Amino acid sequence: MNTLKLVVTAIDDTVGGIRTLTLADPDGNPLPSFTPGSHIVVECGGKANAYSLTGDGNSPTAYVISVLRCADGSGGSRWIHDELALGDTVAAGPARSAFAPVLRARRHLLVAAGIGITPMVSHLRSAQTWGRDVHLLYIHRQGRGAYLDTVAELGQHVSIHTERAAFSAELLAALADQPFGTHLYVCGPASFIDDVTGAATRLGWPDSRIHLEHFGSEALDPGEPFTTRVASTGEEFVVDAGVSLLEELERRGFEVPSLCRRGVCGECRLAVSAGTIIHRDLYLTDADKEAGDAVMSCVSRGGADTLEVAL
Repeated sequence: MNTLKLVVTAIDDTVGGIRTLTLADPDGNPLPSFTPGSHIVVECGGKANAYSLTGDGNSPTAYVISVLRCADGSGGSRWIHDELALGDTVAAGPARSAFAPVLRARRHLLVAAGIGITPMVSHLRSAQTWGRDVHLLYIHRQGRGAYLDTVAELGQHVSIHTERAAFSAELLAALADQPFGTHLYVCGPASFIDDVTGAATRLGWPDSRIHLEHFGSEALDPGEPFTTRVASTGEEFVVDAGVSLLEELERRGFEVPSLCRRGVCGECRLAVSAGTIIHRDLYLTDADKEAGDAVMSCVSRGGADTLEVAL
């Protein structure tokens, strides 16, 4: 993974609990362009977390991210809120997107909750530039809304809520009355995503027109035990439920590069030479997963056949 070294050139703590960082090349060079819905994985004091890019993706001079403080998280957000200062340098992976707008879509319906608004901002910027039909529904806690002025300026069809009942009523009406060819994009807490996608499915939306953006895989179920073989040594063992392949390999003395341990950064990717994979990561593309020759060892698991990894 090519690593970018970025310097913190601005910090905005206007919205309670959310810190917005502007990150630039230390020498002032333009940063790589990115598609709407992209994120970068930032190394945060020994942790690594993915954060959506909210600026203009066309030859940007800076990357802008917003970080929600999570008191019960892995510590990355606390490091950004409590330790990071103007002029500090951070390391980040290249921009990557699994949440880009579908260009053939007749309309783009964006639905966000809380900090889930962040990937939608770049969607709105792109829609304004290219004249795409985009509608946004956004719900946030009172006083905790991010990018409120920005989304109001960027979108002609923006609806912002702080009351769940009113939001839910408008959401159901919107899901039930969209032109054929509309694509739905959802980002927010896992329970929120489940509620929105469940409602869409009940109303007949096909999976091919529903797109999701998560920020990590902390809430995965323990999974089933599976058997793994290490190709170089022939060692075969069972990875128990609730234990990741990465953890078991480390316990047995194998060195596997890793950062986020949440299926986001791509650092612990291992080649697979045999067996089936239950993909649970947020890094590999659909084509990567269909190929079946790589596993993100921190979150994904093997199936009924022995999973052989090329270590």
